[in-house]
Amino acid sequence: MKPHQRFILALAGAMLISSLPAGAASLTERYEALRAAEPRLALRDAAARLNVSEAELLAANGIGKTVTRLQEGENVPREIMRRALDLGKVMAMTRNENGVLERTGVATKMKPQEPVTGLDADKEKEREARMRNIAGGYLGGEIDLRFTFKNWTYAFAVVQPGKDGVLSRSLQFFDQYGHAAHKVYVKSDAGVPVFDKIVADFRNPVQSADLKVATAPARPAPKPDSAVDVKEFQLAWNEINDVHQFNRLLGEFGVTREQGLRLGPADKVQRIEPLAVRQLLEQAARQQVEIMAFLGNDATIQIFSGKINKVQETGGYFNVLDPEFNLHLRDTSFVSGYVVKRAGVVNVEFYDKDGREVVSFFGVRSREKPVPQAWIDLTAALPKAGAPRQASVQPAQ
Repeated sequence: MKPHQRFILALAGAMLISSLPAGAASLTERYEALRAAEPRLALRDAAARLNVSEAELLAANGIGKTVTRLQEGENVPREIMRRALDLGKVMAMTRNENGVLERTGVATKMKPQEPVTGLDADKEKEREARMRNIAGGYLGGEIDLRFTFKNWTYAFAVVQPGKDGVLSRSLQFFDQYGHAAHKVYVKSDAGVPVFDKIVADFRNPVQSADLKVATAPARPAPKPDSAVDVKEFQLAWNEINDVHQFNRLLGEFGVTREQGLRLGPADKVQRIEPLAVRQLLEQAARQQVEIMAFLGNDATIQIFSGKINKVQETGGYFNVLDPEFNLHLRDTSFVSGYVVKRAGVVNVEFYDKDGREVVSFFGVRSREKPVPQAWIDLTAALPKAGAPRQASVQPAQ
């Protein structure tokens, strides 16, 4: 659909909504009016148009029909995802405001671990925190996920007609603000009874569409660049010998991730054009360079590893459209991109207007092996951004 056609449909939807009698337009009625004008509009985008969260719209339109509200509680999401390991082949969907990662495959279960003894108090505390965000699997393999379960609040089971009239079954999770945390779609007949048992065991006794969705707080402004000791920050960066130390570095200096890249050493960070993501994906497909794509939100990060093949622009997104892996990027909303070097590892990151990371890419490498030269060459060829770096390298006074 061409942009002007989408605009006309959106205008028609808005007119239909505004024509409903005052006080009589329930959320369901407003959604039906919008869907009549734009039948292909995604639920998340419809919710934004209607000024509600996706979870609220899903519940209001589906509870008692296509949607079953599941139980809530600190450990419930973890237990549901643990049980979901038995679904077999699934499609795992993780998204943020400007990107969606969909991976089809079978999640890997963890092997039973021996009890750990003799840890000091601090290490035991770290281990407990780490184990709280593990659901018995999903670490590596086809479905590769990292969870922050404290940000998972609402859970629903959705059963509705899909393509060709085949029923679509999914488990859908949302945070306290009603934003999608993660979704799991059943992709095999063998998974249907497992899904049904999960729904039966975790069904909420109160099937109400009334959600206590919180208002998302305003994103705090980053520390002014002038308040950062840039010289010391760059010296500390140069001492990193493991990429996992980077987040600790950001915390020590009180800077956001995107700000840290702007202030990083010139030989370690190169700013690139936001739309360079297209060249990156096109060349990775053409050269068959194996990549890792990280995309997530405050509740879940999903990781794809492997080669990609079909890339194209469609529906306002730049996409990877392979049989078992789809990546959808609203790259026109990207405002910055960086090629980053840390501890011998080279990756590429892209950010939106709010300074949020949308997606990042790495070259696939074996443990203890150097980064593949094909990946280094690919990243070096990405178009450099014309904007000057925004920070002085003088230390704060």
